[in-house]
Amino acid sequence: MSVSVVLRCAGCAATVDPLDVGAPAPFRCPNADRAPNVDHVLTWDPLLGGVRTWPDDTSTNPFIRYRTLHHSYHLHLGLGGTDAEYVRLVERLDAALIKNGGPGFRVAPVLPLDTLSAATGVDVWGRDDTIGVAGSHKARHLMAILMHLEVRKVPLRTPLAIASCGNAAVAAATLARAAGRTVQVFVPTWANPAVLVELRALGARIVECPRKDTDPPGDPCLHRFREALGKGALPFCVQGPENGFTIDGGATSGQELVDAFAMLGVPDRLFVQVGGGAWASGVWRGLRDGRGLGVIDRLPALHCVQAQGCAPLVEAWRAVAGRALRALGHEELFDEGFDVVAAALVTNEARSAVESAMQWALTHRPAVMPVWHDPHGIATGILDDEAYDWAVLVRSMLVSGGWPVTVSDDQLTAATALVNGGSIDADETGSAAAAGLVAFRERGWGVAEERVVVTVTGIRRRR
Repeated sequence: MSVSVVLRCAGCAATVDPLDVGAPAPFRCPNADRAPNVDHVLTWDPLLGGVRTWPDDTSTNPFIRYRTLHHSYHLHLGLGGTDAEYVRLVERLDAALIKNGGPGFRVAPVLPLDTLSAATGVDVWGRDDTIGVAGSHKARHLMAILMHLEVRKVPLRTPLAIASCGNAAVAAATLARAAGRTVQVFVPTWANPAVLVELRALGARIVECPRKDTDPPGDPCLHRFREALGKGALPFCVQGPENGFTIDGGATSGQELVDAFAMLGVPDRLFVQVGGGAWASGVWRGLRDGRGLGVIDRLPALHCVQAQGCAPLVEAWRAVAGRALRALGHEELFDEGFDVVAAALVTNEARSAVESAMQWALTHRPAVMPVWHDPHGIATGILDDEAYDWAVLVRSMLVSGGWPVTVSDDQLTAATALVNGGSIDADETGSAAAAGLVAFRERGWGVAEERVVVTVTGIRRRR
């Protein structure tokens, strides 16, 4: 079976064929700088590429089990490689992670969270990524990028760069060390000291990034990161617009959930924390893969969770939902509550209005995705000035009947206490999806008969 590896920009529809270009790193849409108001993200859809069957591999390593759904695998085959060679490449990197004292990549468990169920009155299950490489889900995103670099045989001396305040930085340094590569990490001035200690031990080059009066709006770490890219570094990051392969890696989590849902049943709702948005975007990509290939027959309502002190995705959802309601002549519903708006826009009759609103939004990014000023809150890992992968999340919430949820620091503290116990020791960022469920129920949304899944994404790093 021949599978296309052509990448397509979700914003402007430009295409890039990694088998044809001379540069080994087609990470970013070629039109991104020429049309900055468009939401550019290079993507690859395995179903559109020609994949027709769900993997039947039983490996406990998701990058082996789901390899036929991933771009780097088909790129490897297109360059003349074999299936066995690709598996050995994943195994070599996994062995290096273990040799360096950490866990390798493994399928994450989906477990009942009885204390959270008792507190919220719904049947709650949690996906536990605290057991993952570097203690979070972030390494999954970066592994897909690393596999591309390895498949294309990008020289080890090529510098890598990432902007991050915590788990993503540790994951990048962990993977880079395992692969014999170097990474420059751009961190905020308020980064967790424990994270900085860990980064130094892993050999990362740390650059602290204070806000400058001369900077444009946005995260100063991202500004310095982009300057490094201009000097030749490659984006080893978790922002889809900067490197579309990061979504391919996050999709392993959704693909694992597909197999879990095939056994447990598809839940009514899925709560996922959102900072930059690549995690939720990747999870949803994996779930769509499963529905498209017939493993599950429906998708849950998606609820993206952000901190009250930094919620740009909420503004984007409101902008698109409001435009769709106006097209339908139902502006009066806009102030009736998110649940009312979501119910009005999930119908078949509203579908064309939602799609039209999304097409407008994709070409008017500054009007839809605001840069958040003064992000604050105890869940520091989701305090991104922008939800960089906002577009797929807004659309996914609208078409699934979901909506965004904001959480207070008190709700984050309470949810973290409810989640933790046994083998789980998550921080407030890692428990943010659970906090979203707490806030959701406190606002009177949902019913007791529902089944809900929350993602638990990162361990607590002691200061």
